Amino acid sequence: MPAHLLQEKVSGSYTPTTTVTTPHSRLLQSGEGKLEKTPLPAEEDIRPEMKDDIYDPSYQDEEGPRPKLEFVWRNIILMALLHVGALYGITLVPTCKFRTWLWAFSYYVISVVGITAGAHRLWSHRSYKARLPLRFFLIIANTMAFQNDVFEWARDHRAHHKFSETDADPHNSRRGFFFSHVGWLLVRKHPAVKQKGALLDLSDLKAEKLVMFQRRYYKPAVLLMCFILPTLVPWYFWGETFRHSLYVATLLRYAVVLNATWLINSVAHMYGYRPYDKNIDPRENVLVSLGAVGEGFHNYHHSFPYDYSASEYRWHVNFTTFFIDCMAALGLAYDRKRASKATILARMKRTGDGSHKSG
Repeated sequence: MPAHLLQEKVSGSYTPTTTVTTPHSRLLQSGEGKLEKTPLPAEEDIRPEMKDDIYDPSYQDEEGPRPKLEFVWRNIILMALLHVGALYGITLVPTCKFRTWLWAFSYYVISVVGITAGAHRLWSHRSYKARLPLRFFLIIANTMAFQNDVFEWARDHRAHHKFSETDADPHNSRRGFFFSHVGWLLVRKHPAVKQKGALLDLSDLKAEKLVMFQRRYYKPAVLLMCFILPTLVPWYFWGETFRHSLYVATLLRYAVVLNATWLINSVAHMYGYRPYDKNIDPRENVLVSLGAVGEGFHNYHHSFPYDYSASEYRWHVNFTTFFIDCMAALGLAYDRKRASKATILARMKRTGDGSHKSG
């Protein structure tokens, strides 16, 4: 069956998508410093529970020098050891058993989906809804990824959207490539991140028992799912050496997961096109999408954060959307929210950089 027909069949099965067609206005600061009106998707109509992932142009950084950086030496040492171990793991890849390669790659994909389909599109943006079996799977996958528990991840990500490219953005890309990629994890958070993050409405996350259960038992769960399990399985079940299991299936795989998702904060905020809104920093970067299974269409995502596909093109270099659509075909995902074609075209015409035509 042709791919586009298969997509229509799966996407249309069991659960329809909710399409936003009626925008209203918001103020957005242009590159010249002027405030202009741009349409804001009608979130109150389709996401009554979600307001805090919408960009707030009224927030401005306080004048004066930033507070002195406070290094978190524990994180610096652990991150350095991880990457040294991962580099050594690269030298062991040629001598790994094929099943170990397959295990590490599968663990990588599932881990990243736990971030992209779970912490990001489901819990941070509420761009679709998931039934308990899928939510349970995504919590497990998210724990495998070890990038903070869902509650903390979603809180920081909502702050990133609402206060993007300011000191209240946890990984503000205007502080440089290294800071937005990994440096923000190696220093204490800027006071503005804590101050503004504390004001976000996180009641939906607090009300979800599965999210709070993960948060309560996160440390032992991470130790098991991110380190012990991926190391022991190859060693025990098909006789891989413990060294190969540890350095390839665990440390190298984990380092790749981290850097693939960090590229969204760094590369996708600095390099690429801005066909939907040239007044914001996030860019379209297909290479980032390849590593982060669909999260590189970042100009679109920041323009339409409620869209479950995080892209105009649905399955194009977007395994996460394919995964969610498959779950919808099984009845495990539903109420997938989408921006309408008319809304996308209007936004591109009004604020886009003219680099792409809508597909």
